[in-house]
Amino acid sequence: MTDIFIQQVRLIDPSQNRDQRVDIYLSEGKIKDISSQLNIPDHVNIIDGENLILGTGLVDLYSHSGETGHEERETLASLAISAIAGGYTRLTILPDTFPNIDNPAQLSLLRQKCADYPKFSFWGNLTLGGKSEQMTELNELASAGVVGFTDGSGLKNIPLLRRVLEYAQPLNKPVMLKPIDPTLVSNGIMREGSVSLRFGLPGIPEFCETVAINTILELVREFQTPVHLMNISTKRGVELVAQAKSQNLPITASTSWLHLTLNTEDLVNYNTNLRLNPPLGNPWDQLALKEGVKTGVIDAIAVDHTPYTYEEKTVAFGEAPSGAIGLELILPLLWSNLVETGEFSALELWQKLSQDPAICLQQKPPSIVIGETAELVLFDPQKTWVVNQENLHSLSYNTYWFNQEIKGKVIPLFS
Repeated sequence: MTDIFIQQVRLIDPSQNRDQRVDIYLSEGKIKDISSQLNIPDHVNIIDGENLILGTGLVDLYSHSGETGHEERETLASLAISAIAGGYTRLTILPDTFPNIDNPAQLSLLRQKCADYPKFSFWGNLTLGGKSEQMTELNELASAGVVGFTDGSGLKNIPLLRRVLEYAQPLNKPVMLKPIDPTLVSNGIMREGSVSLRFGLPGIPEFCETVAINTILELVREFQTPVHLMNISTKRGVELVAQAKSQNLPITASTSWLHLTLNTEDLVNYNTNLRLNPPLGNPWDQLALKEGVKTGVIDAIAVDHTPYTYEEKTVAFGEAPSGAIGLELILPLLWSNLVETGEFSALELWQKLSQDPAICLQQKPPSIVIGETAELVLFDPQKTWVVNQENLHSLSYNTYWFNQEIKGKVIPLFS
């Protein structure tokens, strides 16, 4: 592995609250030295870092894999390459593979398949097949090494969820729940409001989320099982999370990067890549989510990378499956939309993409410390590129920005 010397790069490490310009020397995949100015060693690859950013590796809270079962959408190999291209050094895969990750054998198979790739972790199912009918053997999955438990879907069986939280409490693994009540969604396909009326699309009321949040919080209050609330998408949802945290309930929460970047107004062209679950919020939801992330009410920003083939997404908006890819797009687009606009500092954004997701997963966050493995991302915020099949590493390209030019690109550090 080639030794690398990066001159006068802007170093961002939220674990140390550090944002400063340094020289850094990387040798054999480890951080050899860091200082405001270093002597250049012999026989190293020198990178001019004046216009670049070197940050801790990004940490993915939850994303979907096509493998096993839908390899035409994404394989573990393409997922790993996409993650590296987007600056992600840790991936955490949801259990909705086929078959599901509801038993140690499936977990073992997936681990074998990704043994040569960057750090993969896997969520295990709360219920068999994610069907909310029968609880999995949580203790066996915990012993096998799942990062935590989730079905990644809305609340379907509250009595069973109560039992799950009772059984999970002593296992010391995060339980992740998606606060959506499917029985209230009905035929809705976008967030309810004046925009949904204008576009003529059936609306999904915000209480589909808030009723579910309140249900979860009451169960957490009773059993004190730590829970992560994924995909918070409404202003009222942010308020409920803030209230619960003020009461010291053991919860964390995340929102997806798309809910920070876009809102219902962006559905004007009925782009099926913006058919999401939960749906994009109204403009006031987007503002509340940004404020919630900035203040720490929302702990982390998730990728929720959800690949689908061109054929699956080339249908009417209401018939399209929900989800979009994001691993290669999240950093440049959040940098452009949050940091360059002055809404977030670089350190604040990095904290929500790197340090805090790791904490939610009960992992040690990446840090830039002499002697440690170089879990890093090198980012050029000014480099432009076109989001197309030639430049994307994902097998799928279901994104709102397809064939558009965006600014900001991760630069490979190690070949």
